[in-house]
Amino acid sequence: MMRRARRSWTGAPRGWRIAWALAVTQTVGFGVLFYAYAVFTLPMEAELGWTRAQTSGAFSLALLVSGLAALPVGRLVDARGARGLMSVASLAGALLLLAWSFVTSAWTLYLIQAAIGLVMACVLYDVAFTVIATWFRQQRIRAMLLVTTFAGLASTIFVPLATALVEGLGWRAALRVLALLLVGITVPLHALVVRRAPTARDGEAFEGAATNDAEHTAPEPSVGTREALRSGTFWWLSGAFGLDRIAIVAVAAHAVPLLLERGYAPGVVATAAGSIGLLQVVGRIAFAPATAHLPLAHLTSITFSVRAAALLCLWLVPGGVGLWAFVTGFGLANGASTLARAGLVAARFGPAHYGAINGGISTVVAVAQTVAPLGVGALRDGTGGYELALAALVTASLAAAALVLRAGTSTAVGATTLR
Repeated sequence: MMRRARRSWTGAPRGWRIAWALAVTQTVGFGVLFYAYAVFTLPMEAELGWTRAQTSGAFSLALLVSGLAALPVGRLVDARGARGLMSVASLAGALLLLAWSFVTSAWTLYLIQAAIGLVMACVLYDVAFTVIATWFRQQRIRAMLLVTTFAGLASTIFVPLATALVEGLGWRAALRVLALLLVGITVPLHALVVRRAPTARDGEAFEGAATNDAEHTAPEPSVGTREALRSGTFWWLSGAFGLDRIAIVAVAAHAVPLLLERGYAPGVVATAAGSIGLLQVVGRIAFAPATAHLPLAHLTSITFSVRAAALLCLWLVPGGVGLWAFVTGFGLANGASTLARAGLVAARFGPAHYGAINGGISTVVAVAQTVAPLGVGALRDGTGGYELALAALVTASLAAAALVLRAGTSTAVGATTLR
């Protein structure tokens, strides 16, 4: 039976069908709920007279709500599974997009974006990775790679699509079209394909299940949420990924003005920013096979160190060499860090309470990503340049690398290793 379970990515058993479905729904979900927002900023401001602070604040609120909701959402998924939640939340997301298309006041936009933040907590990576952690063991990183590789193309697909819709139909009608896409693609896949957990009847569906594994690998840990949240490992990992997220979000928010201030031409800046996104996919593809040769904690520490080196190049190395060294290193690290966190949480704490434990880390990360753009902006305004801010981000990345190694050497939770 295990021979039949170890099939290619096509013609796979139920676990792989779920992974393929999530690859599609994550791409659409991120594209519509996350990346498309930037496309609607200028037309909303032009029609309704809003400031950039108002439109940016609404999206920041969505991100904050998404992070704060991650822990309770994770508990719910652990207890009841993701199928119903993802289906209902996807439908709610489409209805919220429809409501957004009728807004005329800023406070209404803020309410809708807060609700969309809750939807994102229910349908995007945290919940998807919980499903993958439940259905996969030996092939877990490979399944996560499948999902994140497709989702990494969300901005490439949906930013141009949303732009074309806005230009052709206007921003309100464009939102209604995106709402139809969201409900038409994600709701059926979530409702018909996603399942709670493999059972004995699924047999081959649980790819790499310890019970059927001919290699007799050690059983995975099963750490309770309270035990995990009290452990040093949880807080070392939360600190590491929180600091790493500070660097990611700060650069995302300030990359364009930072590079322009350093004298790069607008066309070069646009190309560099787009290249970071494409290199994320390369980073994920490179990270997955590397997990067979290095412990996850060490590989993650290397990833964070590469980010620090990339920022150091941007800070200290002038000209095109420094720019493209930064773009390459930062893009690769962005892609790898997504898989690193998902894999580390599952390896250290097990899949039974993955949703709640990962959600707890997401809450810490949410606070970090909220303050990051503001902190870097304050340093820029206070010093007249980005040099001190870049130094702070290098320090944060190096600290993240040290913390994740500390988590890897801490007393084991549930008798496992970060591999």
